[in-house]
Amino acid sequence: MKPIRLVLSYARKYTLILCFTALSMILLVGVQLLIPWIIRILIASVADLSYSPQTMRLVTQLTLLVLAIYVVRAVMQFLRSYLAHIAGWGVVADVRKYIYDHMQRLSLQFYEDKQTGQLMSRMVNDTDLFEQLIAHAIPEVLVNVITFIGVSIVLFYLNWELTLLSMIPIPFIILAMKIYARYVRPAFRTRQKELGDLNALLNDNLTGIREIKAFTREADEMHRVSVGIDRYRQSLLKALKLMATFQPFVEFTSSLGILIIIYFGGRLAFQKALPVADLVAFFLYLDLFYQPVRNLSNAWEQVQGSLAGADRVADLIKEEPELTAVMQQITLESRAIGAISFENVYFEYELNTPILEHINLEVPAHHVVALVGPTGVGKSTLVSLLPRFYDVSSGCITLDGQDIRTITLDSLRQQISIVLQDVFLFHGTVRENILFGKPDASEAEILAAARVANAHAFINDLPDGYDTFIGERGVKLSGGQKQRLSIARAVLKDAPILILDEATSSVDTETEMLIQQALERLMVGRTTIVIAHRLSTIRNADKIVVLEGKHIVEMGTHQKLISQNGLYRRLYTVQNQINSIHH
Repeated sequence: MKPIRLVLSYARKYTLILCFTALSMILLVGVQLLIPWIIRILIASVADLSYSPQTMRLVTQLTLLVLAIYVVRAVMQFLRSYLAHIAGWGVVADVRKYIYDHMQRLSLQFYEDKQTGQLMSRMVNDTDLFEQLIAHAIPEVLVNVITFIGVSIVLFYLNWELTLLSMIPIPFIILAMKIYARYVRPAFRTRQKELGDLNALLNDNLTGIREIKAFTREADEMHRVSVGIDRYRQSLLKALKLMATFQPFVEFTSSLGILIIIYFGGRLAFQKALPVADLVAFFLYLDLFYQPVRNLSNAWEQVQGSLAGADRVADLIKEEPELTAVMQQITLESRAIGAISFENVYFEYELNTPILEHINLEVPAHHVVALVGPTGVGKSTLVSLLPRFYDVSSGCITLDGQDIRTITLDSLRQQISIVLQDVFLFHGTVRENILFGKPDASEAEILAAARVANAHAFINDLPDGYDTFIGERGVKLSGGQKQRLSIARAVLKDAPILILDEATSSVDTETEMLIQQALERLMVGRTTIVIAHRLSTIRNADKIVVLEGKHIVEMGTHQKLISQNGLYRRLYTVQNQINSIHH
């Protein structure tokens, strides 16, 4: 979709408001055209009539008429401005909502090589420019075009020869606008990109401020931010340089028209071929004639800047949604039993670069299956296929015998709870973060979930208990506390399938025991897939699956795998040796 059509498609909703805006602009132009005509009447009256009570009455009437015109003009200016802003910011709000909804449907793969700050810049800074187009540029163009047409009609009525002479600079201005548009839009697009880069850098640095301080990188990061600020300034100045060149050219070219009228209009007046009142009115209207041309140059800048932002928004909207339905999709109306099957699954992020190959795995309902293997063999990727964060490249995954691609994403993911090693908590209270698992949960359910997660005791010790603000990403909590809140969140969701990325390796022994107890309670009655880092924690798993080099190489219970002289036994032996050294 072309950028201008993208913006206008969202403006349709505000057609009525924009029609009232257009009407107020037409009335505004009308009252502005009356004032020079009234001055013409006054000058003609002064020339033709002597001083008398009747002439003073005429002057008074003309003065009151101009006052009334100024009042109407003020009202029309208010309506034009306010109504245009209602439509403009309405379009911005609608576009932002659509972009956010669209971004939620994009795949995780899309986000892997994108910076948060860049995406935020597209959603906030680039869409801001839509308001400029709807509330300023388009109304400016419309009112100036109407003014230009209206003044042209009046000027032709006064003297058609002078009017044609005054139009000599117009083609040069139109040509300049075409040339200007060719260069200024890319310049504005570059400016928006540099602003996005700067936002991304600031977002990264403020998020990672602890690391910056810990590694004493303040000076280095100050330099990077300074470079980003300077790059944005330079890109902005490049666009402003084009603007600074274009505007004086338009001013100078339009001024040539006034010089032409001074020369030819003056000659006609001296030759008595043009009344003085008409000449004065012609000059007053001539200023109104060139004012739209000058204003159009400013509006043209706003149009090009807005379209540059719309270009970047359009690029984002072009991104394909998360996943496409391969067949007719169904909604799971009831709780799943939880039987999972991976049938000859292959997966690759990039074409011809497989991450997983020939994966066949049965996970019976209510069983615990552990995935183990060296770092980078695809354990996390494998479990990410189940909630369809990514789709299989070939093969299929079934839930209770149903291909998961035939199940709607919402109803599929409602059947799955995930507790990750890298816990993400939102800025807000403890209560709000637990409720993320089930927003309509009662207070009793919240407390019960916290108790199951071994979190109730430490939450009560917080300054405001469940209403304590935990800071961005839960910065005010320890790793173990964050982990237990994420478990409470999963308990509250109460999904029949549980994915665990075990996260006890970075906590102390006591906290590890509390988390392990909470996880064991959470796993009861659920189909559970565990990504195991500490092999000692999955000895009681119903099935242990060992991955190496894109494949499943071993499968069985702990005792069975230990009895074999394979990879699992080697990994288990090495971990035991490390643990004995530490103890």
